[in-house]
Amino acid sequence: MKSKERNTFRSAVYLFIIRDNKLLLLRRKNTGWKDGEYGLPAGHLEKNETVREATVREAREEAAIEINPNDLQLVHVQHRKANFEYIDLYFSTSRWEGEPTIGEKDLADDIGWFPIDSLPVNTIDYVRAVFENWQKRILFSEFGWN
Repeated sequence: MKSKERNTFRSAVYLFIIRDNKLLLLRRKNTGWKDGEYGLPAGHLEKNETVREATVREAREEAAIEINPNDLQLVHVQHRKANFEYIDLYFSTSRWEGEPTIGEKDLADDIGWFPIDSLPVNTIDYVRAVFENWQKRILFSEFGWN
């Protein structure tokens, strides 16, 4: 039965960066969520922050790269049910400054470029699902509702 209570969503932003047919991924550690799995530069949207500002900030914090917010393209929206209910916004860019490196050494222990046709087995499940949808040009998906 559906509740009539209004929902308050959490929001997160994610960034696909592809170079030479490879996707940039970071392996999470000490975060309390999906540790040991590969994910994208990503994070929660903070109060009074636009989604583009959040994406630029997360790229800087997690991958030590600079991105112009105007170079970000929205490529997917996911309504996800996990420990909380989320609206996740996925962006891509082909332009950035700097060589990606681990920016938060206490929260990641590996960063690398992985072939888009053979992502690591331990890629976060909902990130893998969005990546597959993006390649099929599907703009919206739902995850974790079964």
